[in-house]
Amino acid sequence: MSVREEGRKLGQSLMTGVSYMIPFVVAGGILIALGFAFGGIYVGDGEGFWTDIFAIGKVSMGLMTAVLGGYIAYGIADKPALVAGFVAGAIANNQGSGFIGAILGGIIAGYLVLLLKKIKLPAVLRSLLPVLIIPVISVFVIGVLMYYVFGGPVAWLNTSLTNWLQTMSGGAKVILGIVQGAMLALDMGGPVNKAAYAFALAAADTGNWAPMAANFIASMSPPLGVGLAVLLAPKKFTKAERGSLGGLLVGGFGMITEFAIPFAAANPFRIIPALMAGSAVGGALSYLAGLTMQAPHGGLFVLLLCNKPLIFLLILVIASLVTAALIIVLKPKPSDDASMGIDMGDMLGGDDQASPETPATRDSEETTINNN
Repeated sequence: MSVREEGRKLGQSLMTGVSYMIPFVVAGGILIALGFAFGGIYVGDGEGFWTDIFAIGKVSMGLMTAVLGGYIAYGIADKPALVAGFVAGAIANNQGSGFIGAILGGIIAGYLVLLLKKIKLPAVLRSLLPVLIIPVISVFVIGVLMYYVFGGPVAWLNTSLTNWLQTMSGGAKVILGIVQGAMLALDMGGPVNKAAYAFALAAADTGNWAPMAANFIASMSPPLGVGLAVLLAPKKFTKAERGSLGGLLVGGFGMITEFAIPFAAANPFRIIPALMAGSAVGGALSYLAGLTMQAPHGGLFVLLLCNKPLIFLLILVIASLVTAALIIVLKPKPSDDASMGIDMGDMLGGDDQASPETPATRDSEETTINNN
């Protein structure tokens, strides 16, 4: 396998890890949000039903790094690598190396298992390889590496990045917001989007929820912006496109960026720049306003977890209006024969193009929730 092909496979494995991690994040985040919403800000210190719901959400969130490390390793070396990857991710969570440690541990675990799978054994002992030899050796080696080689430096790097994020101000925050917002709207559920989402998750893991607030606005504004454009300039859209208005608004409110994909796919050179511009404006304004969002997903359903919900809504409207205005300016009127509709379901199903061709995606359907 060439270096380029190996790099492509590694990238797909990283996407596999992020894709499998997101449902844990979404479920945990929403349950934590419900706990806060109905149990109060001190729900974690109390007792009762909503305290239990809050605790369940925290358990789901606590599995994030283990799932991330496990499925990165799985993407590299298939099922025998799962146990070592999960252990690496769990150790990363315990020792404070967080997402960076989980990613590094998952990659090392995957390639370690690839080497172990090449061990030559007599036929009578061959069955011991996947159920005994590989699990024991791989967990032992990755555990020792995480504890005695990588754990300390990665935890230090994680802490340094957190401190750097917390000390950023003024123009630096604006640049960060522009880059993060543009990344989220570029491929909407693809690898660039997931990279930006992973960055916000890593920051949240250390207690910095400002990048997550920017993530929310930059992920919600693309479908809302397209929906506003449909409302403000209906003649710019075909009848089928106008029929997608309800889905666009629901997708925007629910932070499901993929609802904008059909429009981007139909006219990428005009729509995608407009989406990126609106999300970049929203991301920059979010940092400037000092917004934080203590939930990893959920859109307006977890709005009360934002430190400044009214400012959040105002910035979301601004970002969506920027997107809508640019779409109206850039998008030409449909021609008379442009009557073929956009099938929202088919186009959302097209997200599989951005999904990794890994063992995981061959065995099961890929979750298409954005991460965003």
